[in-house]
Amino acid sequence: MKKLMLTCAAAALISTGAMAQSTVVTTTGTGHAAAVQIEPEYRTKIRTYVTEHKVRPVETREKIVVGQPVPRDVELEAVPADWGPSLTKYRYVYSGERVMLVDPSTRTVVQEID
Repeated sequence: MKKLMLTCAAAALISTGAMAQSTVVTTTGTGHAAAVQIEPEYRTKIRTYVTEHKVRPVETREKIVVGQPVPRDVELEAVPADWGPSLTKYRYVYSGERVMLVDPSTRTVVQEID
């Protein structure tokens, strides 16, 4: 009986670990679980947009980094349609010569456009 309980407990732990691993997925510009993959042509469009439209960088006390929320006092800008259809659900912030893609529901930075 003891052996059966130990086997069941071990199986439960193993299956829980497998389920946790399956939730971390690298996306192709459609989500934000691990990273948002942006094709090089769209990265170029984004950099060109920021340069041509002379987007003014925001200044914050804390550095804006991937995986962290953007401060509440920073205004998030709408992503233009020509950045790609899979990115329009995001917003962006231009800070420190970097474009940061932000999930508007959590204000979390999901990708830095270099």
